[in-house]
Amino acid sequence: MKHFRSSGSRCLKPLAGWMILSLMSFVQGADWPHWRGPGMNGVSPEKNLPEKWSPKGENLLWRKAEYATRSTPVVSNGKVYVVCRAFPETTKEGEKTVCLDAVTGDLIWESVHNIFLSDAPAERVGWSSVVCDPEGKYVYVLGLGCHFQCLDAVTGAIVWEHSMSEEFGMLSTYGGRTNFPVVFEDLVVISGVMTGWGETAVPAHRFIAFDKKTGQAVWLKSTRVRPEDTTYSTPVVATLNGQEALVVGAGDGAIYAIQPRTGKTIWKYQASTRGINVTPLVENGIVYCGHGEQNQTDTTILGAVFAFNGNTEGEISEGDLLWKIPKKTVGRSSPLKYGDRVYFVEDGAAMLIIDAATGTLVTTQKLGRVMFGSLVAGDGKIYAAENTGRFYVFKPSEKGVETVSQARLGQGEEVFGSPVISNGRIYLPTIEALYCIGSKDAAATPPGDSGAVAAKKEVTDRKVTQILLTPTELLLKPGEKVALKVSGYNAIGQYVGPVKDAVVTVQGGGSVSKDLQYTAADGVAGVVLTAKSGEMTATGRARVVPMLPWKFEFSEEKVPPVWIGADYRHKPAPLEGQKGLVKVSTIPKGTRSQAWLGWTDLHDYTVQADFMATEKKGRLPDMGLINQRYTLDLQGSQRLQIRSWTARLDLRFAKTIDFQWKQGVWYTMKFRSETSDGKVTLQGKVWPRGEAEPKEWQIEATDETPNLNGSPGLFGNASDAEFYLDNVQVTAN
Repeated sequence: MKHFRSSGSRCLKPLAGWMILSLMSFVQGADWPHWRGPGMNGVSPEKNLPEKWSPKGENLLWRKAEYATRSTPVVSNGKVYVVCRAFPETTKEGEKTVCLDAVTGDLIWESVHNIFLSDAPAERVGWSSVVCDPEGKYVYVLGLGCHFQCLDAVTGAIVWEHSMSEEFGMLSTYGGRTNFPVVFEDLVVISGVMTGWGETAVPAHRFIAFDKKTGQAVWLKSTRVRPEDTTYSTPVVATLNGQEALVVGAGDGAIYAIQPRTGKTIWKYQASTRGINVTPLVENGIVYCGHGEQNQTDTTILGAVFAFNGNTEGEISEGDLLWKIPKKTVGRSSPLKYGDRVYFVEDGAAMLIIDAATGTLVTTQKLGRVMFGSLVAGDGKIYAAENTGRFYVFKPSEKGVETVSQARLGQGEEVFGSPVISNGRIYLPTIEALYCIGSKDAAATPPGDSGAVAAKKEVTDRKVTQILLTPTELLLKPGEKVALKVSGYNAIGQYVGPVKDAVVTVQGGGSVSKDLQYTAADGVAGVVLTAKSGEMTATGRARVVPMLPWKFEFSEEKVPPVWIGADYRHKPAPLEGQKGLVKVSTIPKGTRSQAWLGWTDLHDYTVQADFMATEKKGRLPDMGLINQRYTLDLQGSQRLQIRSWTARLDLRFAKTIDFQWKQGVWYTMKFRSETSDGKVTLQGKVWPRGEAEPKEWQIEATDETPNLNGSPGLFGNASDAEFYLDNVQVTAN
């Protein structure tokens, strides 16, 4: 059964009853629900795993070219979930999450969606991986274009979704580094570099916890602002000194331990000046990690691997490390601890075998030329898939490792993901196919100890020392009502209960009743809600945005508080005696940006604004409008362009025409979307402000694989020169 995309949406054909019964009756063995396995450490507890295989047939159970991917698959309840390119190299190209029968590789369902307003190329679809809810009901995936979805694990139906770029300002850059979700109890946590609104307008690597069933935002945590990088380090769940923690590398170059229920920082180790991509490994509270960037203590040295005791709190210094080996560029592959040794793989595919207790380098094993994926282990064996197609099976030995077998994939068949182990089988993703490796009688073995975190602990400390106000982020209409909740947690982040004496106050408009029901303000407002109980405080925020029409004239000399990704990159500016905004060029990593004005479910509307460009060294900026997840871009190269997926102009969807325009002249831009017969038609026009509007549209394009909704917004690239902006308005057609 397939989950089809029709006119850009997802239409589900129901599973036959016999298939549902078959899936429900599948005997669950050793699942691999997270890309690093059941213990988030790359280790399988299974036995009788294959020692060798060949792409030509030996121990090859199936090969599915249609599910080629760079993503690491996951396995749960007899199903394999993986992210792949959808309709590659066609005008329909997008991204899909697929669900396969783990034994046969047959398709059960697929969920397809468009990629929009992203600089990331198609080849980087599947950077992230699916994560499965341990309860078996849901799977979660963050797409290349920052589209975050909760899907029904059995049917593929969308349970809830967030457009993280439009709602939270998450960046989707050319690098394509997309973070991995992690499930903890009733929460699912995702992160990325974001440029939000109000106090979160300055970009930072931020973590957001959502209710895993409803998608409601529960807490938001910011790391140091203005990070150097986007990253893809995955939070791993651990128990540190008696408290649960998420341990993760961040874009600011630090490794954090965070209370998963509250977002509170437990400790921080500043490892590098740049972002950490490696997923940490935690065993018995000892944290093992690496990076391939500048070291914080000596920026002339690139890379390091290290270990420290995470059973602590506060700042962790260099002197607190158990050991550290500098000049080891481990910037991609995550470590594996097997027995009393820890295994790292440098970016150049040299495997470092290190005594876990002392940090002594036992030996180095060359695997090939480059390594993106991570090692996995089980049944006394270590499995490694090098990027250029070398697959190794090793056994630990006194001097390092003994090579049990090698397999070689076809020429050009690269591996970016990691092998995974489930029910006697190994699943290997490549850019040419998804492989299932094992014997024909492969079966689950008793789960054993995977190193997974122990069961939830009983709450013995009932003293509330911190509170949360939820939802923590809201988008509301004027007059809309929402129930607030104030929850109490003890010092180690365990939930104690509701805080009944909490008082919630409002800044920015609206009111809160005694039973904590907030009624939104009139008009457009950025609202801060503050809960107070004794000396404890917690905040939540709401953007109040009416339905169309909108008009922004900047009379208050500030960026509208409800705009996402606009403040910090735009500043108030006097414009011929009026008020407006300037897109600044003084923020090197923010000169090219997008901003969103409100509701993401809008469609069939027209957005209009006035622009005036400056010139610098003979160059002009790019400036434009966003409508229904398409951009109308007036380019400094004297062109006018409509596009959706920035990195896929040549194939997916775009139209460009020559268009002459000048610096120092005010132009009015108008951009309209119209959906009909499963297609969307985009129309644009540009004319000197004050002159008669042209009767005809100057540029028009129809997308037959449409984006059916999206927030109005602004686009700008001030890398070459700044531009000014005024009179923004959005109206329904």
